[in-house]
Amino acid sequence: MEKKGKIIMIITMGVMCFLLVMIIFMQFKVVQESEETNIDTLQATELRQELANWKTKYEETKEKYDETVNTLDSYREESSAESKTKQTLEEELQSLEKALGKTDVEGEGVIITLSEKEQNELREDEEIVSINAEDLIYIVNYLKDSGAEAISINNERIVNLTDIVDVGDTIKINSRHLRTEKYEIKAIGNSTYLESSIFGKGGYSETLDSSGIKAEIQKSNKVQISKYNGDFEVNYMEEAK
Repeated sequence: MEKKGKIIMIITMGVMCFLLVMIIFMQFKVVQESEETNIDTLQATELRQELANWKTKYEETKEKYDETVNTLDSYREESSAESKTKQTLEEELQSLEKALGKTDVEGEGVIITLSEKEQNELREDEEIVSINAEDLIYIVNYLKDSGAEAISINNERIVNLTDIVDVGDTIKINSRHLRTEKYEIKAIGNSTYLESSIFGKGGYSETLDSSGIKAEIQKSNKVQISKYNGDFEVNYMEEAK
């Protein structure tokens, strides 16, 4: 009986030990699975967070890139517009300077030379009359009426402010006193029109010829006229309000 009781106790203890081992194993497995699940869950969360961070950085970087591209495009457009405006202003300035006579120019035109005739060149009814300011003014006006774009007399550029007046035995042009018996008048424009305005039938060259003044003309495709070297001073004129 005592022996039988011991056997039952041993079996009972064995079963309890087995159950205890099983419970411990199951608990260890649950803990392990729980830890692995937590680790996987943590890794996934971190990856999602990292991905979200990179996405945010990408979007911020792309936004800055787009802003930079837009800024560069704006600069290019402004630079192009500014360049065109500058070019337009430079062209207008050049045209204005040409119109005012402030640039050296060349082109098709004529060169007219006035000189007093020699004694042996005079006809019986002619007498020598010195070239005067009135002769030059007439010629300049005829040339302007025929479309002359630039005129000079003895390399003095004729502009709106030019004075051509007799002062004693000299002619004053652009405030310079010229003492000479020969005048060279250059004009740029249609050479045929310019020639006919002075040397056409009944033209001013006939008046000069009868006064003992010899007028000669030369056509050229490259008449060179120097710029006006004076200052455009305005003392009394102002813009109307």
